[in-house]
This record gives sequence, structure tokens and C-alpha cells, in this order.
Amino acid sequence: MLEAKEISWFQGQKTILHKVNFQLSAGECVGLIGPNGSGKSSLLKILAFLEPPTSGQLFFQGNPMPATVPLAIRRRIAIVFQESLLLNTKVFDNVALGLKIRGLPNKKIREQVDFWLEQFGVAHLSKQSARSLSGGEAQRVSLARAFAIEPDILFLDEPFSALDAPTKEALRGDLAKVFKSTKTTTVIVSHDFKDILHLTKRALILLNGKAVREGSPAQLLKEKHNEEVDRFLSHFSA
Repeated sequence: MLEAKEISWFQGQKTILHKVNFQLSAGECVGLIGPNGSGKSSLLKILAFLEPPTSGQLFFQGNPMPATVPLAIRRRIAIVFQESLLLNTKVFDNVALGLKIRGLPNKKIREQVDFWLEQFGVAHLSKQSARSLSGGEAQRVSLARAFAIEPDILFLDEPFSALDAPTKEALRGDLAKVFKSTKTTTVIVSHDFKDILHLTKRALILLNGKAVREGSPAQLLKEKHNEEVDRFLSHFSA
């Protein structure tokens, strides 16, 4: 579905990413894990066609992507960020936005919006102003909006980090159920290995802009690595 070969990204004199390779197959949910400043969110932006890499090549469904990715391809992906970027309209209209842009008929839009609000437990908020929602409610609406367009690839950039522990745990559980039922191809970024452990089958560890280890979350925790990787993972192995 998506492949990155030898991706590097420089900002001024600073190296953000250095020769990172990444592959994503259809139906996979893959985690990008690393401490703050490791380059994982930067890699997500490049994989999601939000930023062009300094060097390297991206492939979407086997086709090499130009520096300026066509809008038709960009519309086949969805992104949910750490902070819920909702418009100052009703919840229903926020979730319907992407479907309207794609020109779906009104009946189909209503069906899709109602279905996904229900999946994330916020159907009762449909007529409420999005700006009046709690953090957890707003993020559920953001996820409903992303899933409603049935993206080829979904990108989640630290989707739980702004939430308190109980809210985060409940949403993570609901998201896991949705992944299981939809098998949506997904890349999720987190600095918390618990997110990766609960939601993904494969994870890539980034440290200092480099991809240093890859494997199943359980395998990564179990195996011995170099000192830097072991130090990072020690926070989650207790």
C-alpha cells in the first residue's frame, strides 16, 4: 500500500530523518514509536504527503510519488492529529465534511455519519456544537470523521496524548474494536508503548531520526537490543 525508501529530511543544518525505510501492507496497523524528538511525527507527515522528503522515494500502491502529490491521491488518506481540529459547526457537519467534498449524495452522507458517530459512542452529540465538546468527545468525533471517508490509509499522530488516563484507555479500547472490524490500513505515532502494544501488530522504533528496530511490540519488549534502544524500552517493560 505504501513504501518509503531511504527517506531523509533536513531542516536547515539539522537532520530530522536519515535514510529511513518503511513498508505498509493493506490491512496492517503499524506503529511508529520513539521518544519526543525522535522523528516519528516528521516521518508521518512525509508518509501522509504533508511534507516532501529532502531525499528518498515514496511509493503509493506501487507507484512512485512526485514531489507534489496529486490531490486525487491525497484525498485517499485521512489524518487525525493530537489536537482535534474541528470546525465551529455541529458535530454532524464536522463528520460530514469530507464526504461532502467527495460529492456523495445526501442520503449516503447521513448514513455514513450516523454509523461512525455510533461506532465511537458520540451519536447523541450529533446536533451539538463541536466547540462545546470535552477533549475525549472531540477526539472521538475526529476519528469518526476520518473513518467516515473510508480512507485507503489512516494516519494517527499521537491521538491520545492530550487525554487523561481513563479517557485514553476507553478510547483506545474502542479504536481497537474498530480496527478489528474494519481492518483499516493505519499508521499510528505514539511515544507511549502501551498504545502500540494494544493497537498494532508491528512497530518501528525511531531514535534520533533513524529507524533502529522493527518487529511485533511483544517481540521488541522481550528481546535485547543495543543500550540506547533498551534504555527507551525499559520505561515500558516493567
